[in-house]
Amino acid sequence: MRAIIADDSELLRERVRALLKPFEDVEIVGEAGDGRSALKLVNDLHPDLVILDIRMPELNGIETLKEIRKSGSRSTICVLTNYPYPQYRDRCYVEGADYFFDKNSDFQKITAMIADLTANRT
Repeated sequence: MRAIIADDSELLRERVRALLKPFEDVEIVGEAGDGRSALKLVNDLHPDLVILDIRMPELNGIETLKEIRKSGSRSTICVLTNYPYPQYRDRCYVEGADYFFDKNSDFQKITAMIADLTANRT
C-alpha cells in the first residue's frame, strides 16, 4: 500500500511515519506540508492512502479532499485533525473522506485502520 502524509507539522508527520513503520506492506511515497503540494503528490503518485490534515496552508484539507475526489482518485482518505468538530467531520464525509480521526483521542486508531486496509488487499 502506497501512502502520502499531508500535514503542516513535521512532528506529526514523524509520528505518523513511526506508526506506519511496523507495517511491511505500507510504503510512504510522499509527504506534504500544505494542501496544494498534497494534491500534486496525489495526482502524480496515485497513492492507495492519503492521511490528510484539515488546517494547512495554501489549500486547506477539506478543499484538498474535494479536489482529490474531483480528480477521480480512488485513494482511501483519512482525515486526521485537531479540530474534530461535527461540522468538519460531516463536511469531510460529504466530500469523500473514508475516515475521520481526532489527533488527540483517535491517533492509535490509525493502526487498526491500516491493519484492516492491508488485510483487505491480500
